[in-house]
Amino acid sequence: MDDPILTIEEREAINGGRWFSSLSPSLRHDILRCAFVKRYKDGDLIAARGDPPEQWIACARGAVRVSSTAVSGKQVTLTYVEPGIWFGDVAMFDGDRRTHDAYAHGDSTILCVARADFQKILSNHVELYEALMRLQARRIRQLFGLVEDLNTLPLRARLAKQLIHLVRSYGVPNLADGSQMRIGLHLAQEELAQLLGASRQRVNQELKAMEREGAIRIEPGGLVVLDRVALMRISEADEQ
Repeated sequence: MDDPILTIEEREAINGGRWFSSLSPSLRHDILRCAFVKRYKDGDLIAARGDPPEQWIACARGAVRVSSTAVSGKQVTLTYVEPGIWFGDVAMFDGDRRTHDAYAHGDSTILCVARADFQKILSNHVELYEALMRLQARRIRQLFGLVEDLNTLPLRARLAKQLIHLVRSYGVPNLADGSQMRIGLHLAQEELAQLLGASRQRVNQELKAMEREGAIRIEPGGLVVLDRVALMRISEADEQ
């Protein structure tokens, strides 16, 4: 469902994004002036692998699950795009078809800039070239870090790192105890396992161990982080 107006919270998520907020006011204005809003229900397909690159996209609410399907038919989740994050710009540059599927995870809102408008903004704002290069550099650093972790760290440390990232991006203070943070992104253990390249059974074992140690609490509605420092110790201890 399309809606031409962002809510106050959605606009704050876009404007508060680390990368977007670093742009000049005139560039931000031109991007938002050309952008249009789309709203999706949980599980709706936003873009399919093989689609032509028609839109540059930012998540404004909810999350976007980026995934691919293996030859066996198993779906593999690569990442969840959080509010304030832009994606799809690589296809805007090279004109090649999209390499992955993108689905709404929970009720989600995205902000879109058509490719023709994207090209116009580039021609009017040389600043955007440098800004997108910085964005790509950050992604490459993150990718190298993920590959290194996958090859050097045990699952326990990688899981702790992932939980720290999730609570940083989606953490909501627990109403009963403000020192506890509930992860607002609802992930089934199978979905969390896909992010880590592990089996659901192994992830379940590690989560239960962290719960026994008092670092987290497992609830039917998701995970609550009780001790973020303990999670950091787990990730750092296994790096040494």
